[in-house]
Amino acid sequence: MGLYEQYLAYRIRHHDGDLPEHVALIITERDLLEEGAYETLTDFFEWAFEYASRVTVYVSVLDTAAVPTLRRELETIDAPREVAVRGPGDRTPADAPIQIGIGLGGKHEFTSAVRNLAESVDAGDLDPDRIDDERVEQHLIFPSEPDLVIKTGAERLSDFMIWQSVYSELYFTDVNWRDFRKRDFLRAVREFCNRSRRFGR
Repeated sequence: MGLYEQYLAYRIRHHDGDLPEHVALIITERDLLEEGAYETLTDFFEWAFEYASRVTVYVSVLDTAAVPTLRRELETIDAPREVAVRGPGDRTPADAPIQIGIGLGGKHEFTSAVRNLAESVDAGDLDPDRIDDERVEQHLIFPSEPDLVIKTGAERLSDFMIWQSVYSELYFTDVNWRDFRKRDFLRAVREFCNRSRRFGR
């Protein structure tokens, strides 16, 4: 680790603010086509688990035909923790320290949750009055709420975890994924520590 990374890590260690327990990252399918992209992702996992206990990665996809190939690559990635990968056709919630969504947008995920609840009501298995926030979250593919969301390359969320990220701290960097380094991650964590989270209040 270089001197600047050591300095950032020192500042984070001696900061009074809370550290993010759940870190999320938004990248695109094109990012993963760059040379060394998967190695950077493996490094990102290592960096994140120095502070967090859960990592979510959302891969924004324009061409759905790319999903099977991306899934094969990501299911076999060299990761420091168990990985759960989900795509557009999945309905089983992900429960692993590393969760990866490929082309699974927030609108689609939330719509699927509402549809599941409606089916339960229609079947007589669920009273509509018992539907609350917790019940909705039980039907999401990625039920955990990230503390920090990092988006590389542009200032837009790309339909990421609409329900779960409502109180997340968002960090946008103009650094593209191919150039993303540990110092960029540490800057995001330091910025998170400097913020006063209000959770909608």
